[in-house]
Amino acid sequence: MEISEQLRCLFSAEVEARDGSYVLDVPKRELETGDLREGQPYRVAILPTGTDATSDGNEPETDRERDRGDGRVRGRRDPPVEEGEHRTVEIEDMGEQGDGITRVERGYVVIVPDTELRERVEIEITNVRENVAFAEVVGREEHYD
Repeated sequence: MEISEQLRCLFSAEVEARDGSYVLDVPKRELETGDLREGQPYRVAILPTGTDATSDGNEPETDRERDRGDGRVRGRRDPPVEEGEHRTVEIEDMGEQGDGITRVERGYVVIVPDTELRERVEIEITNVRENVAFAEVVGREEHYD
């Protein structure tokens, strides 16, 4: 499955019946740390969770765990980064506290202090949580087109 670069957030939610309709609640953190704005329209995609299986009892191909490259396996729900990992990223947004925000696989948010909007930096992941990671700048790229 290919995921669009326009992905703004990714979270799990249950479909609930409410007043004759079915609704999904968007977690408050997605508006606080992401590009979502209250009252704005968005396109929503619904994907099965990892508990869904194919008719032969196996998980769908896109939901299988993948090799991390070091012999360990990263599960579907694990963050797509790990502590000590280095990446080159572009700062896509600025948080309310002035920290840079970038997104990596599946729209996972990484907070990077001491950066500027659209700056391209090499980072080291320093702290990984379920929904967000924190990183430090280890290198800055010169201006690029």
